[in-house]
Amino acid sequence: MKKTVSVLGSTGSIGTQSLEVCEKHDIGVTALAAHSSVRLLAEQARKFRPEYVGIYNEEKYPELKAELADMNVKIVCGMEGLCEIAALPQTDIVLNSVVGMVGLLPTLTAIDAGKDIALANKETLVAGGELVMSEIAKKGVKLYPVDSEHSAIFQCLQGNKRSQLSKVILTASGGPFFGKTYEELKSVTKEQALHHPNWDMGNKITIDSATLMNKGLEFIEAKWLFDLEPEQIEIVVHRQSVVHSAVEYNDYSVIAQLGVPDMKIPIQYALLYPDRVSCPTGRLSLTDYGRLTFEKPDIDTFRCLGAAIEAIKRGGAYPCLVNSANEEAVLAFLNDEISFISIGEIVSSVLDKFGASEINCYDDVMKADTAARDYVRAAVAER
Repeated sequence: MKKTVSVLGSTGSIGTQSLEVCEKHDIGVTALAAHSSVRLLAEQARKFRPEYVGIYNEEKYPELKAELADMNVKIVCGMEGLCEIAALPQTDIVLNSVVGMVGLLPTLTAIDAGKDIALANKETLVAGGELVMSEIAKKGVKLYPVDSEHSAIFQCLQGNKRSQLSKVILTASGGPFFGKTYEELKSVTKEQALHHPNWDMGNKITIDSATLMNKGLEFIEAKWLFDLEPEQIEIVVHRQSVVHSAVEYNDYSVIAQLGVPDMKIPIQYALLYPDRVSCPTGRLSLTDYGRLTFEKPDIDTFRCLGAAIEAIKRGGAYPCLVNSANEEAVLAFLNDEISFISIGEIVSSVLDKFGASEINCYDDVMKADTAARDYVRAAVAER
């Protein structure tokens, strides 16, 4: 039977590329959900004919309902709607590509319903990693990483004994400001920060790449996805984005996954695992690149990265606090309320502001999330 998928975040960069993969390989689309892009969501609904369509922004619900009035489709909204879509019995796998903390509860709901997860929402594991992985173990569902780096590690682990893994090597593009000093970053504009050298992504993720927070979040994700100690994760700046990540085994052999920088490759691997089929992307020509380079990240200059690494070393609520603080700080930067370097300053300060606390349930995550956001809003107001 044809595999079916529900796509959360269908109008974003990952979501739209996921639907390209679904179209090419005849994967059935049971449901689509977006944050607020009514027109594109409606276009997707007409093309893929899902049974359910959801809009997170409840104010957009009447507009979406009017757009799809002639279609036989159930329309839902808000967090309740996302969770309803995440638990549909007719869906085989839930692809979660929403941005931000919004993605945590639908992921937990899908796991509780026994659904496999294709995960592109970083915050699910960053904020609630221990909770999520515990529920996955209880329910026996599969979690397939969609991030190019984690997909690369997942692919490099195939056919090898997990017990023989020594460490993982997460590659980073370095963003648009690699090599810049802290003083030089003080004059960075929003337009400059939104221009990524290799990837086409949404605004929030693009800013995270510029601050290297994106790599810090991936560091935390890798710890949970592959059951690692922080000391087993190395970050390497690789400007060409051809080596998507690598693993080192006990014999010091290093196995890497390479490919053109195109997210359809990891998306397809997550949705069709373990099968490998033709992908709607280009082939990699190493001779066209000619040279691949690898350098150490500058944690002192890009403070978000250091804050994320320190947060997972401390454990408990710290990863959630740092993540939520970053979301608010990035929003403030995009709204022209703070400077680029202020993002790292504010995120780093969270580590000193809050004491240790545990994450034992979803409510614990949301309490930490609220506390961090309140703190950042106050800090932004003072600047």
